[in-house]
Amino acid sequence: MRRRQFITLLGGAAAAWPLAARAQQGERVRHIGVLMGLAEHDPDTRARLAGFRQGLERHGWSEGRNVSIDYRFAPAGAQAQVLAKELVALQPDVILANSTTVTATLQRETRTIPIVFTGVTADPISEGFVTSLARPGGNVTGLLLFETSVNGKWLAMLKEIAPRLTRAALVVNPKTAPYYVYHQRAAEAAASSLAIELVVTPIGNTAAEIEQAIESFARVPNGGLILLPDTNTILHRDLIVALAARYRLPAVYADRFFVAAGGLMCYSTDRVDQFRQAASYIDRILRGANPADLPVQAPTKFETVINLKTAKALGLTVPPGLLVAADEVIE
Repeated sequence: MRRRQFITLLGGAAAAWPLAARAQQGERVRHIGVLMGLAEHDPDTRARLAGFRQGLERHGWSEGRNVSIDYRFAPAGAQAQVLAKELVALQPDVILANSTTVTATLQRETRTIPIVFTGVTADPISEGFVTSLARPGGNVTGLLLFETSVNGKWLAMLKEIAPRLTRAALVVNPKTAPYYVYHQRAAEAAASSLAIELVVTPIGNTAAEIEQAIESFARVPNGGLILLPDTNTILHRDLIVALAARYRLPAVYADRFFVAAGGLMCYSTDRVDQFRQAASYIDRILRGANPADLPVQAPTKFETVINLKTAKALGLTVPPGLLVAADEVIE
């Protein structure tokens, strides 16, 4: 009996092996496109994409096994249109878009391939991405980077760390971040309640233009800087951090990597976490969900980062309340 049982089990296992192999070989490989508005080798780009892949794996998608991913990178908007055309021509099942500009570029190229955005800093309704947040209605949905209330938070942080502050420059390149008007309106309302004059400070694409704009603003005392999410300022972040130090301007940034580069402080959505969340939307679409029915999500996880070394160099004392609220302190 034992021998017969063994032969039966062995035969059954042998029959199952090719079936398992065929199942694995026959598993459909889904195709994802990714268009990033950041440089490929930027440490933050790598961190965000690692978070995205982690999110996919949580939902059973493994790159190289049952999903293939084509990546394209368009820092500061460079070649975004060309790269968007390339991705659309590949006919992926879904595309992950990073930033407002990238999302708009992709939407111009396709109204049929599902697009999941992250890093959109403007109102997706006024941008034409969706018809409503609850029911997007087209081929685009995703996760908002900020709500308008964040502008008041940035101004309050500046006032808290520099009580004498009376002016705040909203530093932005209108060409790479035309959505700044969306933030300007919200910031003006918050600025008046804090007795701060908001000064829209447009910059160009070159280092010389950026330096000229910040130097001009710094001529009047008691000023500070607000850096909106903008691919152009991200590209020149080392220069902007250096200029803030040179002119002794307290600054609040919308991205953690400015603070890692020596900037004073940031208040931002946790970008890596957003990419993990975007993976859940990608998963639902790959399993048959319609992006038109997937509501746009508001941000849920934020991070405050403060650079104490920079504060000391600027002669600023970080208030205890701000220090306690910090998720990360760079010393």
